[in-house]
Amino acid sequence: MPYNTHTPSLSDSCCLTLFLHFSCPYPYVFLTILPHPHYNSRFLLNFPREELQFRRKVKNKCVVILTALGLPVTEAQVAEMESHAEDIDFAMAAEEERKLRHDVMAHVHTFAHCCPLAASIIHLGATSCYVGDNTDLIMLRDGFDILLPKLARVIDRLANFAEKYADLPTLGFTHYQPAQLTTVGKRACLWLQDLVMDMRNLQRARDDLRFRGVKGTTGTQASFLQLFQGDHEKVEELDRMVTEMAGFKKAYLVTGQTYSRKVDIDSLSHLASMGATIHKICTDIRLLANLKEIEEPFEKEQIGSSAMPYKRNPMRCERCCSLARHLIALLADPLQTASVQWLERTLDDSANRRISLPESFLTADIILSTLQNVAEGLVVYPKVIERHIRQELPFMATENIIMSMVKTGGNRQDCHEKIRVLSQQAAAVVKQEGGDNDLLSRVQADSYFAPILGHLDNILDPKTFVGRAPQQVARFLSEEVRPLLEPYKAKMDVKIELEL
Repeated sequence: MPYNTHTPSLSDSCCLTLFLHFSCPYPYVFLTILPHPHYNSRFLLNFPREELQFRRKVKNKCVVILTALGLPVTEAQVAEMESHAEDIDFAMAAEEERKLRHDVMAHVHTFAHCCPLAASIIHLGATSCYVGDNTDLIMLRDGFDILLPKLARVIDRLANFAEKYADLPTLGFTHYQPAQLTTVGKRACLWLQDLVMDMRNLQRARDDLRFRGVKGTTGTQASFLQLFQGDHEKVEELDRMVTEMAGFKKAYLVTGQTYSRKVDIDSLSHLASMGATIHKICTDIRLLANLKEIEEPFEKEQIGSSAMPYKRNPMRCERCCSLARHLIALLADPLQTASVQWLERTLDDSANRRISLPESFLTADIILSTLQNVAEGLVVYPKVIERHIRQELPFMATENIIMSMVKTGGNRQDCHEKIRVLSQQAAAVVKQEGGDNDLLSRVQADSYFAPILGHLDNILDPKTFVGRAPQQVARFLSEEVRPLLEPYKAKMDVKIELEL
């Protein structure tokens, strides 16, 4: 399948970093969070401006609805606010914040300066959290909407890989010791199964999000009830209309000053869980690269080591593991933040969330982009895999040899003892002399096994040792993986070329 080439740095969508809160008057402040150029996007330079523009639009929507519900707001005031939604004076906002020491009021004053007609109604009945929390919920939702297609593409690429190598036998490992054979494709399905779980979890977390809506300073809607002169129906209608305009089906029925910080736990826990999945996948690839069975993409002029020119270090997978650990560690922030919220709200959540929320989504974003790049360029070395099988298969085949001998009339116990003695001799050659496993040669040289020598090649065919692995791959891909990807079909045609 041909792909459209795309070259991301940290994120290929400005929406992810709209988490930059408009309390930040400095357009480059977020660059201090992930300072290495590999993890910075040129889009970051514009995000604070877009965030503020978005928040002004949230305010404007509320004013429009207030007008529709009968409050004395003029069309001229609404038009003025809408015309200046994207006209932000960052220098003035910074100066206002230096004087006021209140981020939201600094921007209220800045907005009012360019909207003299509407100055008296800007932020009417609202709170900082009306703007901040509602915007955060929109950004959480939109962040998931960006990550889900990326995860779908990773699943798609690994599914293609699993299908291609569904019946290629390879050594299985338990305790990182050689075990019964599996197939390369079946092992990839173990990776896919975890990613499929992550896909469902992220989708559920996204769909479970609700809007905070219009709830007032402590969640009682008292200020809006006063604005509407005790009309409860109009307050509920305002809440419903604002929620609907933001693209949400539901709002939380009860809140304090903020939406429950458990929502952040729910969102970031699934990102952290996906980080664990990706760490496991990339660790497996690193282990297989050590065995020279499978490698991540390695470019023609790429250097693996400054000191050892022969090395082919799996740097993409190493980077994924490194960032995945960071993603997992970030979950501690919302857990602790939710646990220390006092009564209706305390402000010590704010600075923490301004780092932990965007960092989690941005980290997940680059990990998924990197893993897609790895999955699109995985290299398999069948001859190396075959050699490793030959080194271990004679021991694994002993049960099959015994069964074949019994079928020809042999005694199971006698055959078992013969095999045990020959296996010990072969093991001594491997471990003490550093030689190859010569068990099969010993079996062929022993006249006891003459009845099955003509069938020995069939008995030792690796494909007879993989069980139903190929069939499991086919069923898993057709029943669970492909249907899951169907909603993202139109977004699959993107190939990742990383600037690493």
